[in-house]
Amino acid sequence: MRSIWFWLPPWLRILLLAMASVAGALAVLAAFAWWYVHPAVTRTDGIVYGQRDGRPLTLDVVRPARPNGYGVVLVVSGGWKSAPSGSAPLWLMAPVLRRGYTVFPVYHISQPEATVMEIIADMHRGVRFIRHHAREYGVDPDHLGVTGGSAGGHLSLMLATRGGPGPAEAPDPVDRESSAVQAVAIFYPVTDLLNLGSSTENPGDGGPPKSFVKAFGPDAKNLSVWKEIGRECSPIYHLHRDLPPTLIYHGDADTLVPLEQSEWFCARAAEQGCEVKLVVHRAGKHGWPTMIWDLLAFADWFDRHLTR
Repeated sequence: MRSIWFWLPPWLRILLLAMASVAGALAVLAAFAWWYVHPAVTRTDGIVYGQRDGRPLTLDVVRPARPNGYGVVLVVSGGWKSAPSGSAPLWLMAPVLRRGYTVFPVYHISQPEATVMEIIADMHRGVRFIRHHAREYGVDPDHLGVTGGSAGGHLSLMLATRGGPGPAEAPDPVDRESSAVQAVAIFYPVTDLLNLGSSTENPGDGGPPKSFVKAFGPDAKNLSVWKEIGRECSPIYHLHRDLPPTLIYHGDADTLVPLEQSEWFCARAAEQGCEVKLVVHRAGKHGWPTMIWDLLAFADWFDRHLTR
């Protein structure tokens, strides 16, 4: 007895075969995508790198199957709010991990429990801790990259512009280490808190971002004091000729942190002779679905500037 397939018209057989081929290809693609964003790693979560008001500050160490001997700090921060250890979106870091970089997600106490100024200080402490223990983690202490998005991008730039040796007389040897980074690859950072431009967070009176006033402490409401706080916390005012090579991806439809924030930073950096590359994501808002592919460019950037 012949099967029903024999009785089907030729056009329908061709259509069904094509549909089966497409379904098979999609299944293979889905399997590859799942495999790609789940690289083999060994990880240690919740390492305490410092204290803030009696609360531990923690970081994770995520080592790929084939480490290349270099490290990338992942600043886990959005709106200057962080997360518990072990919760960093490592699927997004798959391109970097697959290149062999050991990734260090660094967490902080979220605002307003900690001010942005305190968070910045804690990020410096985190890098100093990683550098102090770099040999234990199998990475070169003189070649550390940093990455993050939004507030994480801002904090990355604060490390890039203000990072440096700690006080030689510090009783804790960790605090004597340098918090400098050697390469930066970030998404849509705020760079000038004193000029919020077309941001939806601009209060119109020169004050702090509307939704984040408490993040800068009670004195931020005083505009004369805010000018000092805002300047101290803005990377654009701390640019110097030794800025590490910096890559910024920013969407031109971002209304929270408009593209102009990165454009201003790049223009000021060019005046200093610094290497800053801005890639504009057309129609990109404050985040976009294909960011993982941009991480491939981040990995290329780290290859170019960390491994040489």
